[in-house]
Amino acid sequence: MHSSAVFLIEFGAIILGLGLLGRFAARFQFSPIPLYLLAGLAFGEGGLLPLGTSEDFVAIGAEIGVILLLLMLGLEYTASDLVSNLKSQYPAGLVDAALNALPGAVMALLLGWGPVAAVVLAGVTWISSSGVIAKVLGDLGRLGNRETPVVLSILVLEDLSMAVYLPIVTALLAGAGLAAGSVTLAIALGVAGLVLLLAVRYGRHISRFVSSDDPEKLLLVVLGLTLVVAGLAQQLQVSAAVGAFLVGIALSGEVAEGAHNLLAPLRDLFAAVFFVFFGLHTDPASIPPVLLPALALAVVTALTKIATGYWAAGRAGISAKGRWRAGGTLVARGEFSIVIAGLAVTAGIEPSLGPLATAYVLILVILGPLTARYTEPVATRLTQRLRRSTSRVPAVIVSENETDAHPTADAPHDAVDSRDVLGRP
Repeated sequence: MHSSAVFLIEFGAIILGLGLLGRFAARFQFSPIPLYLLAGLAFGEGGLLPLGTSEDFVAIGAEIGVILLLLMLGLEYTASDLVSNLKSQYPAGLVDAALNALPGAVMALLLGWGPVAAVVLAGVTWISSSGVIAKVLGDLGRLGNRETPVVLSILVLEDLSMAVYLPIVTALLAGAGLAAGSVTLAIALGVAGLVLLLAVRYGRHISRFVSSDDPEKLLLVVLGLTLVVAGLAQQLQVSAAVGAFLVGIALSGEVAEGAHNLLAPLRDLFAAVFFVFFGLHTDPASIPPVLLPALALAVVTALTKIATGYWAAGRAGISAKGRWRAGGTLVARGEFSIVIAGLAVTAGIEPSLGPLATAYVLILVILGPLTARYTEPVATRLTQRLRRSTSRVPAVIVSENETDAHPTADAPHDAVDSRDVLGRP
């Protein structure tokens, strides 16, 4: 069969399968992301039916999917929102780094992998998945929630931190000297700062340049500009996701609204392809040997992410329910963690680091949509039970005291008047 025909059949089967999985997930009201990942595992390396001709196209589509996810997030907020949130939430970024990077570093040292591997695994456990979280926020209809700007501020701080972290890791893995590493770091920071400055100060001019009454022209200009900025950012050792997010921040008003409506179907398509691609490049046979340490690390860092989000939302004056939602939303890891682990695997630092990182991310990328949905209701129920149990204690104690003081009382212990408990006549 001709290669183009095979490609069309394979890619068409992928899209059709994703559509059916999405309908199944919608019927039972949960995120389709775990199903997309499992589909990738089934048809990837070591899976039931490995793909052939469509794999390269899926890889490119996955990159576009992450870029579109972050662009759409950026379109939800203005440049002033970004600056104010970053100013107010930078302590949360520091807490986030401390709580979530430390477990990865400790695990690497306990496994005897050395300090360089510890720095790498610290990054794997630190960075939440902007792509997964963006998809989950949209699926759950939480983009307008009060806690969402807090979540996005932490994600942006993490992505911007990658402009510092990735050059450092690259220099460590390559054994580069202090001078070479410093130059790489300076370039990355300069590019990130320049893009942020342009987005904040010249956002109106960019919106005028992009604006068009013709939907076709608006779509082409916005998409082309986003891909160019993302590509330039990645070429200069800055995350393509950061570049796409800042393009979205730079666009405002009717341009942002029009671009959002036009790009939403493309985002859904390529975001689904991204999650499939993630599963395609995971060999199921490499997971069992490292499953226990990966599971332990996943449990610990899921709790630390929930604590991070809860604390950060509390600083912003969000209610308890919103704090739990913020914490549960941040649990998922994904694209950045795999990129960081891939650098170490390519450098040959530690053979087991790649499978461990893959298993860890798979656990949390499946668990993340579940914690985003259920952390708040579970925490609320547990809190209510705890309050009911503690509220009963004074009544029981007083009734026992009353019985001791008045042995002739016939009333049961739980029949004490509330006025007696409060000490009022």
